[in-house]
Amino acid sequence: MRAILPLVLIGTGMAAQAVELPAAIEDQDYRAINKDAVPLGRDLFYDPILSGNKSIACATCHHPRFATGDGVSLSFGDGGVGLGPDRVFDPDNKPEERIPRNAPALFNLGAHEFRVMFHDGRLEEDASFPGGIRTPLDSDMLQGFESVLSAQTMFPVLSRDEMAGSYGENDVAQAVRQGRITGDGGAWDILTKRVGDIPGYADLFVEVYDHVDTPDDITFADISNAIASFMEWEWRSDQSKFDAVLRGDEELAGAELRGMELFYGSANCASCHRGPFQTDHKFHAMGAPQIGPGKSATFETHYRDDGRFRVTGNESDRYAFRTPSLRNIAATGPYGHAGAHSDLAQFVSAHANPIVGLQNYDIASAILPAFDHEDATIMSDEAEVDAIAKAVSVVTIKLSPSDISDLVAFLQTLTDQNSIDGRLGVPATVPSGLPVP
Repeated sequence: MRAILPLVLIGTGMAAQAVELPAAIEDQDYRAINKDAVPLGRDLFYDPILSGNKSIACATCHHPRFATGDGVSLSFGDGGVGLGPDRVFDPDNKPEERIPRNAPALFNLGAHEFRVMFHDGRLEEDASFPGGIRTPLDSDMLQGFESVLSAQTMFPVLSRDEMAGSYGENDVAQAVRQGRITGDGGAWDILTKRVGDIPGYADLFVEVYDHVDTPDDITFADISNAIASFMEWEWRSDQSKFDAVLRGDEELAGAELRGMELFYGSANCASCHRGPFQTDHKFHAMGAPQIGPGKSATFETHYRDDGRFRVTGNESDRYAFRTPSLRNIAATGPYGHAGAHSDLAQFVSAHANPIVGLQNYDIASAILPAFDHEDATIMSDEAEVDAIAKAVSVVTIKLSPSDISDLVAFLQTLTDQNSIDGRLGVPATVPSGLPVP
């Protein structure tokens, strides 16, 4: 845990109250970055070469135009056309379903404290596992990752609905379906050879990594490490108005100040959204509405998303999801693991009173590109909604409309527009010659 500042006195006279704020973010809070790998990682991040059908890049669902998300509740990966809210399914290559979870923002993932990835935490640092990372692949996981963030980039390329595509469409999807992930001829090997066969990439890898002398020396871990280096460099966010407050360079007033008092005081937000990045990195059942296809294995047909339970098998983890960082929160909607709420004030209100928010939920609050699949199956099932409600692990907080407005005003002080824009920006072209999202 980072040290925190002494209690800060806000207000004057009888109205004064002590508020405990996090310490200002410093360079030492972040991992050292291989800056030589950053431009290479940027090209790979924006290049569709890493998808099975060469049609979707990491940036398709994590684009700076939408604050490193995609601006919708649940999008289309493979089989989609366009970007953000304008993305629609391709009638000639229709997706089997929407991506089941909302695309998370990518800010500050180079900070040391980000040791858990994905909404359910299925990827996390763990010294007892090979390479120090626990993943769904367990002992089959490749070695050579510089961070858990690097390892995270390896999994979307294996997802049918995100980047791999369907079984009959390409060699990557076929390898995934047959369980061939690692080793010669595995999905990662196929993608690595694709990249190495492109002269522009081969030359860059030789320049960046000392152990790479020929394209045959490139590993998928090298690809992942480069992408992670880019993300860590591009989307560091610690220059917001609130950061200026923590450094003692600025003060809040009016609604922003009242919102901060609530956030770190009676609204109890900081009990989970604590620390310099406003997250405890833990998992909580907050009664978030479940829309879309849910998270299920190939042989399962339900529409539920059991969250952390799918990782641990512990009943107490059912419907629990990782606490997200709130950096740039005003720009990163829709909100929740399934993106059920597109309006921040509405989400704050439901978050404060999860059971009532769940029971009163209207799917019109989501942003869902047209698709002829049922998105409200769980929310239309009284028993399923009741199960989610019973799992709620937090105490209801009473907030007035003005309280909610003040909290939103404070959350807007976490916006760092320069970090949203990124340091390098979107490349005009990539070495594969494929279209850049």
